[in-house]
Amino acid sequence: MSNTIEKAEQELNSPLLQKRKDALQVIAEAYKNGVIEFGKNEEVNNHVHTMFSFSPYSPAGAVYGAKKAGLQAVGLMDHDSIAGGNEFLEAASLLGIGSTTGFEIRVSFKDTPFGDHRLNNPDSTGIAYMAVHGIPQKNFAKAQKFLSPVREARNNRNRAQVDKLNILMKEWGLSRIDFEKDVYGISQAAAGGSITERHILFAAAEKITATFGRGKKVAEFLKSAAKVELSDKAERHLSDPDNPHYLYDLLGTLKINVLPRFFIQPNEEECLPVKAVVDFALQIKGIPTYSYLGDVGESPTGDKKAQKFEDSYIEQLFPVLKELGFKAVTYMPPRNTKEQLSRVISLCGMYGLMQISGVDINSSRQSFSCPEVLQDMFKHLNDSTWALIAHEKLTQYRDDYSLLDGNNRFSQLPLEERIKKYSGFGRILDLHKPVPGKEILMEFTNG
Repeated sequence: MSNTIEKAEQELNSPLLQKRKDALQVIAEAYKNGVIEFGKNEEVNNHVHTMFSFSPYSPAGAVYGAKKAGLQAVGLMDHDSIAGGNEFLEAASLLGIGSTTGFEIRVSFKDTPFGDHRLNNPDSTGIAYMAVHGIPQKNFAKAQKFLSPVREARNNRNRAQVDKLNILMKEWGLSRIDFEKDVYGISQAAAGGSITERHILFAAAEKITATFGRGKKVAEFLKSAAKVELSDKAERHLSDPDNPHYLYDLLGTLKINVLPRFFIQPNEEECLPVKAVVDFALQIKGIPTYSYLGDVGESPTGDKKAQKFEDSYIEQLFPVLKELGFKAVTYMPPRNTKEQLSRVISLCGMYGLMQISGVDINSSRQSFSCPEVLQDMFKHLNDSTWALIAHEKLTQYRDDYSLLDGNNRFSQLPLEERIKKYSGFGRILDLHKPVPGKEILMEFTNG
């Protein structure tokens, strides 16, 4: 591979938008001319975070990573932001990969029967993560405006959390974290992105390595001064100075062991009522989606401890989700057992909820690949992805072409058949164009 392409690969994840755009053009041109070739499989992943929430990848870098892994479709899913959406779609068009766009947000279940339950959120009771999938590009600005007060409220809490963490940093003999420089400065907040606890922990990880370097001294510091119990795997990773994922592994250890010491519970300005967010999602032609977590053993992202979530009351949860207006459930096949997911699949069928897959990508250690979606019990998730792609492209043209709209000619079909129809359109779309061609629109309208 030429030095020019290697440089472009590195700059594809630059914090500077123009550098990313220039790098993308170099890579797209190389792909067009056959200088770069990509493998191909039938895998999809609808839940990739970017630097607009927290990730080593820019939107363009995430698309490139998915294409390089052979995926046929990839989905943007940032926290409290869709600011990376335009860049993401541009990259997908240039590289010819299916794309879907949405955002993830925490919502309050306070006024539901589960207001005092631990739902799918390791840090809070009565607060759940939900995804809004399938947002057409024409509604990105509306989504950003809706999410702006959420990000503002979150940053007020983030500043207070950094203040609490700095008390610990002082006790540990480490230099303090400056929110503006060390946290805000490594984010894309100025461009409409969000700041998460991971940004704060990454800043702490950088302070630790600035003091102790990388290797056994960090592991010793964590065990002695910070009173962290390291698993064998974590100690092995953090004792290796040549570990290319060092800061992300350190972040994961801090998330499990240190975050609870400075975490502040979010308020209702940050975690809006679930019904309000569901209603807004439908207004912008998105698909309000509950994110199933299920009881967790070892986390695939390495930053969640073993914990129990919805499994003990899941049969009671689903009718409430349906009543609130949720249209889909998303789950991650590598994270749960087949027994857990068989029950989720059955309940989705019972309550007429679409199923969407995705593996939460926010660390350099994770692979974009998700071979599990090729297993027989998950093959329908590929259809769901292509249906989402068709839904976004068609709705960009006309609102009543939405997968959920009651006025197009497929609206009376059972959900499973409707998904297959939309999936068929998704698979024949020209992925290099932002809206479908006239022949597809005519077929969609008239048959």
